[in-house]
Amino acid sequence: MSNAPSPVIAKLPSRHVKEGAARAPHRSYYHAMGLTVEEIGQPFVGVVTTWNEAAPCNIALRRQAEAVKRGVSAAQGTPREFTTITVTDGIAMGHAGMKSSLVSREVIADSVELTMRGHCYDALVGIAGCDKSLPGLMMVMLRLNVPSVFLYGGSILPGSFRGRDVTVQDVFEAVGEHAAGKMSDKDLKELEQVACPSAGSCGGQFTANTMACVSEALGLAISGSASPPTPLDSRDAFAVYAGQQVMELLARNIRPRDIVTRKALENAATVVAASGGSTNAALHLPALAHEAGIAFDMFDVAEIFKRTPYIADLKPAGRYVMSDLHRVGGVPALLKLLLDGGYLHGDCLTVTGKTLAENLANVTVSTDQDVLRHTSNPLSPTGGVVGLSGNLAPDGAIVKVAGMKTLQFRGPARCFDREEDAFAAVEARNYKAGEVLVIRYEGPRGGPGMREMLATTAAIYGQGMGDQVALITDGRFSGATRGFCIGHVGPEAAVGGVIALLRDGDIINIDAATGQLEVELSEAEIETRRQDWQPRGHDFQSGALWRYAQTVGSALQGAVTHPGAAAETHCYADI
Repeated sequence: MSNAPSPVIAKLPSRHVKEGAARAPHRSYYHAMGLTVEEIGQPFVGVVTTWNEAAPCNIALRRQAEAVKRGVSAAQGTPREFTTITVTDGIAMGHAGMKSSLVSREVIADSVELTMRGHCYDALVGIAGCDKSLPGLMMVMLRLNVPSVFLYGGSILPGSFRGRDVTVQDVFEAVGEHAAGKMSDKDLKELEQVACPSAGSCGGQFTANTMACVSEALGLAISGSASPPTPLDSRDAFAVYAGQQVMELLARNIRPRDIVTRKALENAATVVAASGGSTNAALHLPALAHEAGIAFDMFDVAEIFKRTPYIADLKPAGRYVMSDLHRVGGVPALLKLLLDGGYLHGDCLTVTGKTLAENLANVTVSTDQDVLRHTSNPLSPTGGVVGLSGNLAPDGAIVKVAGMKTLQFRGPARCFDREEDAFAAVEARNYKAGEVLVIRYEGPRGGPGMREMLATTAAIYGQGMGDQVALITDGRFSGATRGFCIGHVGPEAAVGGVIALLRDGDIINIDAATGQLEVELSEAEIETRRQDWQPRGHDFQSGALWRYAQTVGSALQGAVTHPGAAAETHCYADI
């Protein structure tokens, strides 16, 4: 056989493992797996999923990977399937397991990078199911910069309880109702058994569905692929198309950094705000920008949020779930309304090889529906998510205001140095209306891992106190959180941020209308307290969480752990 490089793959990374006499041992491994000479000679396409049996979010991804592989093969590529980890927030929530969640985003990106580098794959299709797996896979696509297509695994169907649609959010809030004596053991058991009736990610506009919308707005996902629920056969059709399209991108040398530009990131932030999406997007968008070498921090995200109308009536603040959005046209319908309203950059390139505007040219949005509003008649004139800053948060903070009746709150601080203590106080109803609950030392470095606080916030809401207290933290909130809950407060307590200096009774003033987060203390008093402050240790002095704490940066910049594309001296795709 000839070992000369074929014209198609002459400059692709896979040439390092398949061309020339010296690579005969490498080729023998591929023959051992049943590949033909022709298949070895084709481009190698990594097909990565976050399939596992941890939660319904990921359980169907193996099926979709098979469909992607069929598409790759049909387009004369050679698919190589592999998997990476996930930590499913719904199961990690409310205990120390949540410290692993954000860390998993980095591990996902790092593990895919190492697999791709180690085996010299030429292109990538990534299929993700829940939470941090979506940004993790998109981050590594930008890091490697090989032709890539992102595919969401789809959302769960809504459950039905006593004639109304429910999601896992309702179960978390039911825990608070049960603790308050408002729900019986029998009713709680019935709810938990019907809330999640199928495979797929949580159904509301929580983190997974928010980032799925982001994937289309960025242009990394095929138009229309984010909204079909997991059980639908149409998901397999999108998977086949993704496999075919990544080969087209390879032929045309269209790479993720050609697609994810500053304007594409602005489009993504717009969709988050317009849909009342998860505050976690304010963490993930800067991290994606970092992988592309683009300066785009939480303040930039918040500026987009401020000028975007909130038009999608989705849970947790609204009435509907992702399957309802799919019913009325899916993410393309949402994008079309925003584009026609002048809120999107239509000239951004996408993985279809067309611009965003070209993808949406034939999309029409029915007026006989109430899931989506026109931008001229929004649910509220500014986005469902708001950025805050002030003397309590010089590096910013974030709050979801979608569905909130009031945007101001002023009250005395009640300080907790870890989530468990706050949850115990809430469970015992050992807090008062009008207080601002402060949960600190839960930031990226201090947690470590920047936990989400859904168990605590849902319990407050379930007790009927959701609009009577506020909560601030240097940690995060779930996309399912509702109420006056402010996260990502920076600098975090672990590095001596002002949140670490708060004492019980300090008056905190929150104004989401003007974007202010202040503690009513003089600069002199803050400085005096800073002189007395001592760093607080944590229990993770070895292993992955220790290593993460040594390298992670601020929430303002996306809680990233490496210098990013701006520091590159070469790109993997060009080896």
